Amino acid sequence: MAGVTSGDAAQGVAPSDAELLRAHVDGDKEAFGELVRRHRDRLWAVALRTIGDREEAADAVQDALLSAHRNAARFRGDSAVTTWLHRIVVNACLDRIRKRQAHPTVPLPDGSRSDDRPSGVEPAAPVADHETALLVRQALADLPADQRAAIVLVDVQGYPVAEAAEILDVAVGTIKSRCARGRARMALALGELRGRDTDHAPPGNQGTSETVSSGPAAVKPPPGGHDRRDQR
Repeated sequence: MAGVTSGDAAQGVAPSDAELLRAHVDGDKEAFGELVRRHRDRLWAVALRTIGDREEAADAVQDALLSAHRNAARFRGDSAVTTWLHRIVVNACLDRIRKRQAHPTVPLPDGSRSDDRPSGVEPAAPVADHETALLVRQALADLPADQRAAIVLVDVQGYPVAEAAEILDVAVGTIKSRCARGRARMALALGELRGRDTDHAPPGNQGTSETVSSGPAAVKPPPGGHDRRDQR
């Protein structure tokens, strides 16, 4: 790999995300591809949970990465590269959601995967959890887009509230408010499920946010994708 990537590789040190982006801007033809390989699974997971449809999520990620590729020189370093990439992906998803407001039903992921899709992002739920997974997915998909995006980033992908606020370009208080309203709406939607599970859950462990973030496999982030901070 040319530029910074080959020099760091020779020393056994992987270039940072910012170094890869700068190398791309400087003409390194492989640097952006390496950056995408590092983060594509997490970007895909966020897109899939935010938009709720595999084909549209794939298109949104593709559009976002093309935009990032073309506009890399505009990155000023005010945030982490991963935050910048996630912001572009989420905005691409929200744009698509706004365009289909006349069709409010959100198709659910069907578990199939094309060969060119990231692996390890959509693990199959155990049979016993299948109904739970579908209910949680539907409750998430039925949220307003802004609440869904906040819930996906904070509760599903594990972003700190402050970083989710950076990604969505809103105040920290706005993220907290959207998450609270989203969790309340999901609690209503999942009321029947929570009532059925009451006898099997330990006291104090029936919150909707925990159902979203640590519940069935269908709403968990990909393996290794929950903590992104070590990827910067």
